[in-house]
Amino acid sequence: MNISKTRKLTTIGMLCALAYVAVVVGRIPLVLFLKYDPKDVVIVIGGLLFGPLVSFAVTVIVSVVQMFTISTTGIWGCIMNIISSCAFACTAAFIYKKKHNLSGAMLGLFGGWGCQVMVMMLWNYLIAPIYMGYPREAIVQLLLPAFLPFNLIKGGLNTAITMLLYKPVVTALRRFHLNGSRPDSQKMQMNTGVLLTALFLMITCVLLILSLNGVI
Repeated sequence: MNISKTRKLTTIGMLCALAYVAVVVGRIPLVLFLKYDPKDVVIVIGGLLFGPLVSFAVTVIVSVVQMFTISTTGIWGCIMNIISSCAFACTAAFIYKKKHNLSGAMLGLFGGWGCQVMVMMLWNYLIAPIYMGYPREAIVQLLLPAFLPFNLIKGGLNTAITMLLYKPVVTALRRFHLNGSRPDSQKMQMNTGVLLTALFLMITCVLLILSLNGVI
């Protein structure tokens, strides 16, 4: 039991480190001033492996470290990061916990995507004027042309990348005996349908990015 807990803590520590690295080196501009980073992919994989509480813990740890190191938005930006990542990753992990199979994993990822979009529309309206220093009227004008497409693209990319990376990551963790004690952690198997869906999402998101930035 102690060995199992140690391995789980080791894996969670690795996930925190990887998520933070994803924030530092993986940020790319999407819509106007809004930037995407793939940390939610790491966080949701942790949740699919160990449950929604792990997603929550990794989210809080990474967001707090980010606040004290590279963020310029202070506590309000930290809160927004926690809400956004939890809306996606914790929702996906919770649904997958209830339904441990491929359809449950897919339902969880798409459910998390939808939850993140809806939640962030509300919280951008409530909190963005405070940490961005914009009047609320300006934020309202940005909700549909900026925040909505940003969160749609962000969630789509996170969903697609998770679908592609989950199986290889779990396989690698198994080799080092770091995937925990859950015997069903590989039920989200890669198949042609998953691969095609992930590729379709990624291509769609890339085309949306190019369109919104006037490239096509």
